[in-house]
Amino acid sequence: MSEQFSLVEHISDINAEQWNSLAQGHPMLRHEFFVALQETGCASAQTGWSPHFLTLHRNGDLAAAMPLYLKYHSRGEYVFDMAWARAFAEHGLRYYPKLLSAVPFTPVPGPRLLARNHEDRVLLARQAIELAAQNELSSLHVLFPMETDMAALREAGFIFRESIQFHWHNSNYRDMDDFLSRFNQKNRKKLKQDRKRSLQAGVTFRWISGDDINDDTLEFFYACYVRTYFEHGNPPYLNMEFFQRLVAAMPEHLVFVVAYQENAPIACALNIQSEDALYGRYWGATKFISGLHFETCYMQAIEYCIAKGLNRFEGGAQGEHKLARGMLPVRTYSAHWIRDARYAQAIADFLERETVAIDEYADILEEHSPFKKTPGNPVGVT
Repeated sequence: MSEQFSLVEHISDINAEQWNSLAQGHPMLRHEFFVALQETGCASAQTGWSPHFLTLHRNGDLAAAMPLYLKYHSRGEYVFDMAWARAFAEHGLRYYPKLLSAVPFTPVPGPRLLARNHEDRVLLARQAIELAAQNELSSLHVLFPMETDMAALREAGFIFRESIQFHWHNSNYRDMDDFLSRFNQKNRKKLKQDRKRSLQAGVTFRWISGDDINDDTLEFFYACYVRTYFEHGNPPYLNMEFFQRLVAAMPEHLVFVVAYQENAPIACALNIQSEDALYGRYWGATKFISGLHFETCYMQAIEYCIAKGLNRFEGGAQGEHKLARGMLPVRTYSAHWIRDARYAQAIADFLERETVAIDEYADILEEHSPFKKTPGNPVGVT
């Protein structure tokens, strides 16, 4: 049996059909998504995301793969390790470049060790460690892996870090009224009041996806997206060409929520859809209306999931405000390998203490669940 590992700098050199067969149906792990990131310059050496895709071919076919990036900073990752970088610098050691397995700018859990079995996932993890060690890199990080990945990463010797996101899960809701009926009185009243603000301002909403996406929708969305970044004093990570590539290559996975006032668009959110889930990704507005952000980004997405029978909505990184909208705390993870044994032990000790704090935080969040305390109602996910 012929077996060969390779490091591929451009994903277009990897067979798209074979890559997608390993991606487990996750839209942001598709070959087209990585091609769009790389060929538009969004994730490239020039932006500090130098692609190096690890592949395992067996008898000429792609048996396993792992997205890897040589990183010269920690921006766009949503797992914050800048304190680790400072500790290295204070002791005269280089933290950057580091090796990273992630989907750039995407804090969405999903497969990172793309393989059909546990054994090949372990092979990938160990080969990635060997690459980092051979090139004398400070560390290797795997962000937002799935549980099946974590078992292989644990076997390969990684240490783990926990964090919290807020996800909505569909408890077979018939419609939005059924969903809201599960809230306790205080939170149901507040949420209904929040939703009324947009209605009283004359705001209406439209879901646009697939073949209905046109240039006007995309141009308005991008103007909103860029405005959001500049309002926070940062340039956007993604350019217009990236989104144009997505619309051309995978429109069936894109869902735009567009808000209108007096028949003119005033806000837009872009979600990415898989077979059973919706992922909230980008948003922006051209004017401020109280409650518009929450309605456009969260409530409309939940209503869409109920209407389409999707199992969950993942609203992105951070955000305790999502709890009041029925999105409950969910553990997410990252895995880390540190080459220097001294720092590996220090970071492991830190993560052990941090996990205790995360546990306490999760307990507090679950105590503030907006749902009625009755059997069958969701109260939190650990």
